[in-house]
Amino acid sequence: MMIGNKKLTQSIFFWLFRIMSTVVVLVLLTILYFVFSRGISTISWDFLTKAPEDGMVKGGIFPAIIGTLYLIGGSLLFAFPIGVFSAIYMHEYIKKGKIKSFLQLMTNNLAGVPSIVFGLFGMALFVNKLKFGDSIIAGSLTLGLLVLPVIIRTTEEALKAVDDNYRMASYAMGASKLYTIKKIILPIALPDIITGLILSIGRVSGETAPILFTVAAYFLPKLPHSIYDQVMALPYHLYVLATSGTNIEEARPVAFGTALVLVMIVLVTNLIANGVRAYYHSKYKK
Repeated sequence: MMIGNKKLTQSIFFWLFRIMSTVVVLVLLTILYFVFSRGISTISWDFLTKAPEDGMVKGGIFPAIIGTLYLIGGSLLFAFPIGVFSAIYMHEYIKKGKIKSFLQLMTNNLAGVPSIVFGLFGMALFVNKLKFGDSIIAGSLTLGLLVLPVIIRTTEEALKAVDDNYRMASYAMGASKLYTIKKIILPIALPDIITGLILSIGRVSGETAPILFTVAAYFLPKLPHSIYDQVMALPYHLYVLATSGTNIEEARPVAFGTALVLVMIVLVTNLIANGVRAYYHSKYKK
C-alpha cells in the first residue's frame, strides 16, 4: 500500500513538472510570436543597414545594432575573465570558513541589486569620477559589473560539479594545484561555465537602466569612432520609441521591428555559445 501511494505521489509530481514546463515553453512561444508577427513587416535591408532619421520613425537602426554589439562584447570582455578567475579563487583556494561564506553572501547580494542602482553607480564612478563621460567604456564596465555575480556563481557551481577524484588523481601524480586547475578542472567545467556566459549575454543585451546613465544616446545616427564615444543601443532605442514618440501609430511598427532584431541578436549569440558548449562537452566527454 505504501509503495502504491509513493508511486501515485511521484506520478502526480512528474505530471505537475511536465505541465509547468509546457506552460513555460508556451509563454516563450507566445512572446516570440507576438513580437515576430508585429515586427517582421518592418524588417528590410534598409531598416537593418541605415541610420535613423525623422524623429527615429524612419530610416533604420544600424547604429543601435552596432552599439548593442559593442556593449555586449565590451561588458563580457571585462566581466567574463574576472568572474571566472574570482570563482576559481573562491572555490579552489579559499578554505571553508567565515571568509568564504562572507564572499559568497556578498556575491549573492550583488546579484540582487536592481539594475538602476548599477546605472547610478556607473554614472558616479565611470562617467564622473574617472572622467570617461557618457561612453562605450563607461557603459561596458557598468554592464560588466551587473553580470559579474552571475558569472561567478555559475562558474563556481561548474567547478563544484567536477568530481574530486580528478583532483586527487592529479595531485597523486605530482601535479601542482595550478596545473590541475588549468589542464584538468577547467576543461571539464568549461561547458557549464559557458552557461554563465549565455545568461550574461541575455542580461546585458536587454538592460536599459544601466546604459541610460552611462552611454546611451537619444538620437545619434552615426557609428562611434572610439570607446569614449556615445552610442545608440537597441534597448534604449526601443524604450524611446515606445514612450516618447510624437506619433504612436507611426512609431509602433518600428518599435516591434527593433524588438524583433534585439531578440534575434540574443538568439543568435546564444546559439553560438551553445554550439561552443556542446563542442567542448563532447570533446571532454570522450
